[in-house]
Amino acid sequence: MAPERRLHISDVHKSYGRRSVLRGVDFTVSAGSLTGVVGENGSGKSTLLKIAVGQLTPSRGTVRRFSALGYCPQQAVVNDTLTVAQHLRLFQVAYRLPDLERAWELVDLLGFADERRTQVGRLSGGTRQKLNLTLALMHDPPLLVLDEPYQGFDWDTHQRFWHLAGRLRSQGRSVVVVSHLLHDLQHFDMVHQLRDGRLYPQGAA
Repeated sequence: MAPERRLHISDVHKSYGRRSVLRGVDFTVSAGSLTGVVGENGSGKSTLLKIAVGQLTPSRGTVRRFSALGYCPQQAVVNDTLTVAQHLRLFQVAYRLPDLERAWELVDLLGFADERRTQVGRLSGGTRQKLNLTLALMHDPPLLVLDEPYQGFDWDTHQRFWHLAGRLRSQGRSVVVVSHLLHDLQHFDMVHQLRDGRLYPQGAA
């Protein structure tokens, strides 16, 4: 029996004028998998991400998402004048969540509970990224697409991130990590390299 699919990208092309960025990308993400996508700056990772999450339409090809999605962009979409707690309440309304139990669990796990009343503009870059990740995960979606999710993390938080990613995978969630440089390859089930507009499977260490 084939594993349940969460995301299926087939023969996706994307051009900007005469410049071809994606040239026939095929990519499938199954339930309970931890997948890495690596590529040099300018290789088309951002374009592929935006197409995968529905922010951009491909020039050709199909994208099918089979579940709710959590997206952690590289640049946090936050308001510097609001506190951490205010952001969580705002996203609680957006996600129509009955409570913030899951959100505070993530805050504790990522180690920034002491900052709940701090305005985001006063947070360090690493802590802003912790909030960015929490906002993407707090509605507990089956499919997670994370763009440079551990950027700015110290070693302790880096380890906490991989513990969380492993737990999500064991719960049947699908986690896609996109980066220009992937470390800790042993955590991944599969790694793909985006090169010359196509994805090439690299396996995992």
